[in-house]
Amino acid sequence: MERTELALIQRAIQGQPDAWQALVRTHETRVYNFGLRMTGSVDDAQDLLQEVFFSAYQNLSGFRQDAQFSTWLMRIAYNRAVDQARRRKVRDADPLPTSTETVDDRPGPAAETQSQQRNQQLQSWLAALPLEQRMVIELKFFQEMTFDDIASLESISPNTAKTRFYAGLARLKTLMGDCDGLF
Repeated sequence: MERTELALIQRAIQGQPDAWQALVRTHETRVYNFGLRMTGSVDDAQDLLQEVFFSAYQNLSGFRQDAQFSTWLMRIAYNRAVDQARRRKVRDADPLPTSTETVDDRPGPAAETQSQQRNQQLQSWLAALPLEQRMVIELKFFQEMTFDDIASLESISPNTAKTRFYAGLARLKTLMGDCDGLF
């Protein structure tokens, strides 16, 4: 863990709001995008984001620093996403906003529309997967975790993580069919 982040954590534990705000700003996009892919809904992703950071803030003094802060935060996000999925069915995806583009980097209207259509289609395919498969695909592709990390996070064996991952990919391939024109 970087010294800067460790210092921010210590300052946040001591009650310094600017330190907590810096931690939130550092990790909010990652947590939000995770929530968006897991829930398929902008509103649910925002709810998840708030739940994750509220829980993290409440439990910050319990952070043992034996793992990366981002890993600890993603564990909270994972647990909240599973809880949220149990509480409600995944709804059809809302249009996905692009999260890291600046005004100068934005594509033209036609390219942006096509990108939104691709994102919506991908969201619907991911939403069609069972939660266990969707979660492993999210953690592997978008969070760039290893199968060992995924296994630890989900309290499963690495082989189970691999099985879920490859079963999810096979299901996605079936759902996608021939979509060369789309991607």
